[in-house]
Formats: sequence, C-alpha cells, structure tokens
Amino acid sequence: MNAAEPQRAAGEAAQDLVLEIAGLEKTFNPGRSNAVPAISDLYLAVRPREFVSIIGPSGCGKSTLLRLVGGLIKPTGGELSVNGRTAGEARLNRDYGMVFQAAGLLDWRTALRNVELPLELMGWSKLRRRKRAKEMLELVDLGGFASHYPAELSGGMQQRVSIARALSFEPSLLLMDEPFGALDEMTREHMQAELLKIWRETATTVIFITHSIPEAVFLSTRVAVMSPRPARIAAELSIDLPERTPQTRDTEEFFRNVSLVRRTLRSVEGQ
Repeated sequence: MNAAEPQRAAGEAAQDLVLEIAGLEKTFNPGRSNAVPAISDLYLAVRPREFVSIIGPSGCGKSTLLRLVGGLIKPTGGELSVNGRTAGEARLNRDYGMVFQAAGLLDWRTALRNVELPLELMGWSKLRRRKRAKEMLELVDLGGFASHYPAELSGGMQQRVSIARALSFEPSLLLMDEPFGALDEMTREHMQAELLKIWRETATTVIFITHSIPEAVFLSTRVAVMSPRPARIAAELSIDLPERTPQTRDTEEFFRNVSLVRRTLRSVEGQ
C-alpha cells in the first residue's frame, strides 16, 4: 500500500504516462454558501496498458473524477493531463472512449450503426466505418447481431455494443463508470471475462469505476482507493494474480487480494 502521492517512477517522463493528475481540486458552487468540496489534493498516475479500478465510499466522488478525466467538467485547481494534453484537448483529439452503466444506444439504429456513430461524426467514409464497426462487433463476439436493434439484445449484449463503440476509433484510454452495475451476477462475471479479453487484445488503458471489491480485484492490475469527500487517492494496491479465469475467483490468491482491498477501504472510511 502506497501513500497517495505516487507518481512517476525514477526517470519516468510525463510522455510515459497516459494519465497524470497532481493536486487536483474540484468544488461545486465555489464561493457560494452551498459550495461542495468534492475532490481535494488528488494525485494519480496511470501508465500505458494498465487496468486501474477506482473504489471508495458511496458518494465520495468516483464518477466526478471520471468526468474530470473525460473533460466533461472542469477542475477547480490542480493539474490533469491525458497523453500530455489537457482533458479538453484530449477529448477533441479522441484520446479516450467512455462507457457508462447505461449502454446509451440509439434505439432506432442497429448494433452495427450504433458502433458506426462516432466514426460517422468523425467524417469516416461509409465503407471505412462499416468495415471498422464489423471488426469491433467481432471483437466483442457479436458479429452475428450486427442487424439487431437494442431492444432485441440482452443487457450484457447492449453493453458489449457500447464497448465496441467506445473502442471503434482506437482511443488510448477507456473510461468505464460502473458499466456492469445493472447486470445480474452471472452476466456480470461473463462481461468481466469479456472485458479482460478485449483489454488483452487491444492497446487500450482502462480506468474502471466500481463499488464491487471482487470485481475490482478480478479485473485490475492496480486498485486505487478513494477517501470520503473531499476525495483523494488514499491508497494504491497492486493486484498480483497469476491468471484471470472463472476459476481464479476460487483461489487463495484472489481471496487474499479481496481481503486486502476490503481492509484498506475500511481503514480509509474510518479516517
């Protein structure tokens, strides 16, 4: 377990990081009587190909942090860069894709045309975006459902279409905000395995918000634990598992890591 101010390893430069956050601050309604300090003095560094899950007490600001990284809201202070750019610049540069708890598919577009949407907005030709969308549906094992509409797909299948859409333009960073939170347990475990497969087959770095400690341990190379509001990264834990298969959840190493994260979260909540 490390202190909350990590940051670069010796000799590591900013360009070696996909995400670098230093002293991040976010206050809603600043200067008013109803001001809410959400994030304070937060540090986080994420390297290429990492899978970093962020957990913390309910309402601590996990989704706020993701929205700051995604350039959807602006920080009050501190520094935040994605591939050496500001969050706003990174958003314009298509440096990241985003997946939320709701798949957010357009009901009147087929699975294929939903995946095509960001490519269409980017001005790709019809032939090029159609080819790419088909490739992405194959990646998430939905090649046979290209012509299906969202209402004809299960919740897990809809989320796979959402992931395919988010990865269609090859972002370097994938931001995921509790994407499996609304799924039943068995579907959720299946989706976790699918996500790991996709992560291994692409060069994408993942930042994953979850309330589930077992989910964070199963998926992640590292877990960042947030403190109660105003939030900071109170601890970072490396997850050392020899493999990630359905059988992994029954191993001693898995339970040991889950227990470590749980103890850390409890200690953070008690601060």
